[in-house]
Amino acid sequence: MADRSKKPYVVAVAIQAIYTGLFVVSKAAFDSGINTNIFIFYRLAAATALLLPIALIDSICRRSRSTTATPAPALSCRLLFKLFLYALLGNTFTLNVYNVSLKQTSATVGSAAINSMPVATFLLAVLLRMEAVKLRSRSGLGKLTGVALCLAGVLVIAFYDGPSIRPLAHNPVFAHKPNSVSSSAAWIKGTFLLILACATWSLWIVMQVPLLKEYPNKLMATALQCLFGALQSFLVAMVVERDFTKWKLGLDIGLLAVFYSAFLGTGALMYLQAWCVEMRGPVFVATWSPLALIFTIFCSSFFLGEAIHLGSILGGILLVGGLYSVLWGKSKEKEINMALVVPEESQVQGDGAAIQKKHEEAELTSQV
Repeated sequence: MADRSKKPYVVAVAIQAIYTGLFVVSKAAFDSGINTNIFIFYRLAAATALLLPIALIDSICRRSRSTTATPAPALSCRLLFKLFLYALLGNTFTLNVYNVSLKQTSATVGSAAINSMPVATFLLAVLLRMEAVKLRSRSGLGKLTGVALCLAGVLVIAFYDGPSIRPLAHNPVFAHKPNSVSSSAAWIKGTFLLILACATWSLWIVMQVPLLKEYPNKLMATALQCLFGALQSFLVAMVVERDFTKWKLGLDIGLLAVFYSAFLGTGALMYLQAWCVEMRGPVFVATWSPLALIFTIFCSSFFLGEAIHLGSILGGILLVGGLYSVLWGKSKEKEINMALVVPEESQVQGDGAAIQKKHEEAELTSQV
């Protein structure tokens, strides 16, 4: 029983370790010269090859188990078009912008920016009126404090370098090329592009809530979005890079990054995160994300030979503070809502379906 209780903690650490590897190998591949647009196409194509067969088998099993009373959801032309647009936003646009910005900054900054996603998701949910902010409550103040800390962290990373820490390794495994060091203008541009990518990814997450209500098959929805994203990214890469000699992958860091990002960064992460959310909830998973920043600071210094600047560390700390502040506000709000639901349930015991639906909607929204 004790070993079982430790499993979510082990899985949570493993998730952050996989994220760390994703930041480091992707940055190393871009520094080696691989085109970011071509990389995204290969990543999504490999992820599709992994997920689509599994999704088809799962869909067949669902149909065999479904009855006339509860038929399996069908894929209409309208739903396919919606998935195509979601893939354009969440896969094609977001991943291309994120990887271009990662090439212009560092693995540490890329990891730190991920901590702004819950804050960006919260802001988008407020703008779309999916969530309200009570300014006079502790939960509302906590969320607003998180937004302020996040904004401060972005500005510190973009405009303040500070003294740097020497790389841990004199001869790193994936050494930087001389031209891979970004200028000050490119660094600032890359930082804000990272935040833009996190914002569009957060918008994509918010949009998954109504999508999964309409089509609850998460695995098939993910696989189809990877497929559409691969097709879209292929067209983008064709326009950007027409020299097919640069499309070739050798036995180098580029090939490793493609397989790592597809199989571990997509397949394994999706399963582990879903399992961890089911066991302990979405907040538990999010609270461990700063661990990836700590891992990335050491790994990028050791494997990439990156000099870690004080501004990146201070900005990362502010982003982590913003993350925890928003999560604290969410947890306080959930406690208040649970306290209000208990007497409501006692008054409407006969309407079990309505209560169950309300719980499902609250759980789905909380995962955003």
